[in-house]
Amino acid sequence: MKIAPKHVVSIHYTLTDDAGKVIDTSEGQEPLEYLHGAQNIVSGLEDALTGKKVGDELNVSVPPEKGYGVVRPELRKVLERSMFEGAPELEEGLQFQGETEHGTHIYTVVSIEGDQITVDGNHPLAGMTLNFGVEVVEVRKATPEELDHGHVHGPHGHHH
Repeated sequence: MKIAPKHVVSIHYTLTDDAGKVIDTSEGQEPLEYLHGAQNIVSGLEDALTGKKVGDELNVSVPPEKGYGVVRPELRKVLERSMFEGAPELEEGLQFQGETEHGTHIYTVVSIEGDQITVDGNHPLAGMTLNFGVEVVEVRKATPEELDHGHVHGPHGHHH
C-alpha cells in the first residue's frame, strides 16, 4: 500500500539541522504516526512521503517555507514586566499563549533585561532547513473516526 491522503502512516525518523546536530528522533521509541493529508506534519516531509511504501527509506531536506516557516520579525516583541503580573516566575525559555490578530501563538521568553521582557512567537525551528532521515514502518487506511477528527487514534480508540 502506498502513502496517500486518508492513510495513517507510521515512520521512524531523525531530524537534524544543517550542522548535523540531532534535533529530534524516534530512535528507541514507538514510531511517529500521522494522518497523511491532514497537515499533522510539516508539508515538505508529507510531500516527500507521498507514494512511498513500507520499508522505504529516504533523506529529505525541507526548506523553512515548507517546514515551520520563515522567521517573522513582527512576532518578536519587547513587553513591560507589568504585563506579566500574576504570572509564574519569569525566566528565559518560559512559554505562554498569546492572542494576535492572526490567532493564538505560543511565545517564548528569550531575554529579560530589567523591566523589559523580550518574547518570540516564532516556532523555535522557524527559519531552519529541516533534514529528515525517515523509514516508513506501516501504512494503513484511516478509520472514519480518524478522518472525522483529523488525527490518528490509538489501538483502543480515542476519547475527546
